[in-house]
Amino acid sequence: MNWNTLQWVLLLACAGQIHSLALRFSVLEEQEAGLKIGTLSTHYSSPYRLLNERYIRVDEITGDLFTKDRLDRETFCPSHQDGECTFLNTAVVSLNLEVVPIVIVVDDINDNAPVFERNEIPLRIPEDAPIGTAFLLDDQAQDKDTANNGLIHYHLEGSGGFFGIRQEGYELELIVQKELDRETVDNYFLVLVAVDAGSMPLSATANLSVTVTDVDDNCPEFDDDSPITAIVPGLGIKGTAVAQLKATDKDLGQNAQITFSFSRQISDRAKTLFYMDRHTGLISLAVDVHIDSPEEHMLKVFANGPLCPPAQAQVTVYIQPVVSSEPTIKIRFVTEHKNQVIMLQENEPPTVLALLELEDTSSEKGTLSLETDSMPFSLKQQAGSYLLSTSKALDFELCSEYDVTVVISDPHGARLHGREVIKVVVQDLNDNAPKFEQTRYETDIKENNKPGEFLLKVQASDADGHQFGKVGYKITNRSPFRIQEETGVILVTESLDREQQGTYVLTVLAQDGGNPSQEAFAIVFVNVLDMNDNPPAFPTPHFYFFVSESLPHLSQVGKVTVSDVDDGDNGRIVDVRILNDKVPFVIDMAQGMLRSTGEVDREKQDRYELLVVAVDGGSPVLSTTVKMTVFVEDINDNQPQVLLPSSNLSCLTISPATQAGSMITKIYAIDEDSGMNSDITYQIIASEPALQSPFQIDQHSGNITLVQHLRGEDYGMHHLFIVVRDGGKPDPLQTTIWVNLLVNETLEKCHVKAVPEYSPQTLPTSMPLSVRGSRCESNSWLIFLCGLALMVMSVFILLVSVVVFIKRKKTRRKIEKKDVWESKNICELKPLN
Repeated sequence: MNWNTLQWVLLLACAGQIHSLALRFSVLEEQEAGLKIGTLSTHYSSPYRLLNERYIRVDEITGDLFTKDRLDRETFCPSHQDGECTFLNTAVVSLNLEVVPIVIVVDDINDNAPVFERNEIPLRIPEDAPIGTAFLLDDQAQDKDTANNGLIHYHLEGSGGFFGIRQEGYELELIVQKELDRETVDNYFLVLVAVDAGSMPLSATANLSVTVTDVDDNCPEFDDDSPITAIVPGLGIKGTAVAQLKATDKDLGQNAQITFSFSRQISDRAKTLFYMDRHTGLISLAVDVHIDSPEEHMLKVFANGPLCPPAQAQVTVYIQPVVSSEPTIKIRFVTEHKNQVIMLQENEPPTVLALLELEDTSSEKGTLSLETDSMPFSLKQQAGSYLLSTSKALDFELCSEYDVTVVISDPHGARLHGREVIKVVVQDLNDNAPKFEQTRYETDIKENNKPGEFLLKVQASDADGHQFGKVGYKITNRSPFRIQEETGVILVTESLDREQQGTYVLTVLAQDGGNPSQEAFAIVFVNVLDMNDNPPAFPTPHFYFFVSESLPHLSQVGKVTVSDVDDGDNGRIVDVRILNDKVPFVIDMAQGMLRSTGEVDREKQDRYELLVVAVDGGSPVLSTTVKMTVFVEDINDNQPQVLLPSSNLSCLTISPATQAGSMITKIYAIDEDSGMNSDITYQIIASEPALQSPFQIDQHSGNITLVQHLRGEDYGMHHLFIVVRDGGKPDPLQTTIWVNLLVNETLEKCHVKAVPEYSPQTLPTSMPLSVRGSRCESNSWLIFLCGLALMVMSVFILLVSVVVFIKRKKTRRKIEKKDVWESKNICELKPLN
């Protein structure tokens, strides 16, 4: 507040114009500049002025308040994260210079995402942590927003179900949900996701690195390559190595420390001769030895670990005697060897293994031979030495190790001077392919199965050893199945649909671990069993049929087909019926036909809305309902009915002053048929008096009109015989009515007791050309033809015409008019003949 503003406030305060009640306005943060946030005009009159217009301004005339810039709540109130963020201003309003305090509340929006202080969060958890153990996470995310916008929820990604998150108040804990094993997985890399509770949530992530620390949960184990036999010369020096044992512990650090020791059960002689280094596992001579006779010692060795039972191994030590006067065998290896052990691959042809030389210090020469159980080996003397060979190819699968014993005898073979054991190890080759227990498998599975369901297990074995004997499985063709590579278990990867494919043929490949590998194949036939999962299906959801109302009993109305894609009883349609009651139709299942069972009358019902259900024979039963609309087409079975006049004796009085062209009366008729069968036409076929009727009828409307002025001779009763005919094809139906018109001055009510007798042999079936709209007056040639036809057809009509002509010969003009009118009536009466 500058000095001028302060002067204003002090001046107004002295004048007593400062209001103690502040006005409050709210605005969302981060809105565009120029946003209207309220007005002072609802409380105070103009003019308006703000003492501080740094963030908001006021319109001096309207009093509307506007923002001058984007407002950031976190900038205004960095320390009020959970409270209300406001800033104050002062307005000077009205001509009285009233001072009004203003409070602007900056409301929060979710414009800040949660933030972790560190992107990497390390955590160490012992592998023996029980399920449900909680570990506090101090690295929590922060959100500058308030209320729900600043409320943070957490979840984990990539935990594989081993860990979960528990959030209680402001504490965040990592929960162990599965047993941990450092020797299987020693590190877990998780993603900790923090999501705020805003209407449009924002999130942040941090990498949570969980290191599983070791506990002593593994015990020592002797390595496979630890020696099980050792040979010591009879003349030995203290400290000479006898055998090196190796053992391992999968734990780490102190938990993996191993110490070696002899069992207390070894002989006292062995305890004297041998020394065990407790840290390295090296067995050495404890004293200088000079042995004159062979000795064999069984050494039981322990590998000890903390809190574990000791692992045991047994080493057989052969001590060869020092015989200065007896012959000895010098071995010169020809093939691959290691630690005095011959290494020979299987399937090799007869091979020389070693050259044996007899070093004899005595006077008598000895001989070398093999013990009788040393097959399949041979020993042949050659140039004073002996060749040790295989007598046939060795097979690892039959025997993987041989102990070949070479015996030293005197020349006569009577006395045994000594023997030498040569160890031969047969190295495996990948010479055997896997073999399935059966080359063809067949199994069934129901359709609509759950994905991952077990199908069957195939099994193949390989006679080779070690890696060569490990068998892996694959399915070679594409299919909705997968096989577990190590176990041979086949699983279904998706839900099967028999209607899409009913049989699958899988080719299963078994491979061993050789390089190159050997293979075997098996065929698996999978039959998908049907379930009743498809209801009967009609070709259309709504059938439309058209029948005539003269339909005979049991006539075909239309084809109704229904099918079911399921198999067996599930796909057999056992019933198709109409659900409606009392309808003249039935479903013929044998023919797949809708048939009529009763009379249909369009005038009673012009259509039938049927509901038809089809039911299959499955379990559970499925059904489908369709609509059928049967339209009844009209036939001309109803003749027209005249409503007005009500009888042949009805009568109407007409004034002689009626103007020509006036409508006198109208015939009302109906026909209960439809279409052309109900199109009604009207025709005057006779009149009394027979000639010069001044009336005509419109063939379509039935309106009877006066066609000329009435004269004196027109006075009296006029009887019009009218045919009312429908438009049916080929034979229309018709009815007749007499219309009685009395031309009279008095207009008294007329009465008719009888109508003229008129009984033509046949009524006309069609309307003559003259009645359909052409006027006889307009064409003299037609008038002549009509008169000639009338004279030929009826002598009676001709006589009547002559009488009328004689009566009306008073004036030439009248006679001409009469002729024209007479000709017209002749045309109308033409159908009478």
